Amino acid sequence: MRYPVTELAGPRAVRLVASGRLRDPVLSLLLDDPRTSGRSAEEVAALTRDLAEIEGSTSARLNAQSSLSAVFPSGRPHANFVNAAFAYWRPRECNRFNDAGFGAWYAAFEVETAIEEVTFHISRELERVRDWHATVEWGEMWASFAGAFVDLRGVEPRPVCLDPDIATGYPAGNLVAREVREAGHNGIIYPSVRRAGGTCLVALWPHVVQSVTQGAVIRAVWNGSSVPVVAVV
Repeated sequence: MRYPVTELAGPRAVRLVASGRLRDPVLSLLLDDPRTSGRSAEEVAALTRDLAEIEGSTSARLNAQSSLSAVFPSGRPHANFVNAAFAYWRPRECNRFNDAGFGAWYAAFEVETAIEEVTFHISRELERVRDWHATVEWGEMWASFAGAFVDLRGVEPRPVCLDPDIATGYPAGNLVAREVREAGHNGIIYPSVRRAGGTCLVALWPHVVQSVTQGAVIRAVWNGSSVPVVAVV
């Protein structure tokens, strides 16, 4: 491995998850209220299982989890959020350290850094459509990490994979991530590209994301400006 490796021992880092994923599944709205429907608890449970099977048949996360059961964690709090990060990816674009076909869990050691990272990408999309009006909410998902991570902090000259230009940095980052996975390391620690002084982390395997807990809900509002107003809800 051409970059230094750091052994982490349980630091907490935060990922911002779209708030829509914090709500109950859409198909749960089809269930009658058990308090007024007259159905028994067993009948409600059976209907819930049937709806879950219907929803699961078209869920990329559940299908991936089924085919890769040895890789995807289950039975742990918020395992569905972890699995979704690895089961969903951009079909036509890559991210800094993953491309189509392999997801990753991006997080930051500071909430402020996580906010800068996610709002950068929303602003980029708003610029594409030339409409600076949007309201987006995310839930904080805190997790612990341990083991061997490639550490890009302080590396000189600055690696190409940290280039702020997406067209340059992202393809280079995917090459680095491939090397990291082949070496059997857990992920990459790197200085934030969008917030000076911030630190980011990407876990490249689902089992690396441990002890996930939900935190605050954060709202960003673009009201005609490229700079959003951010607040804790």
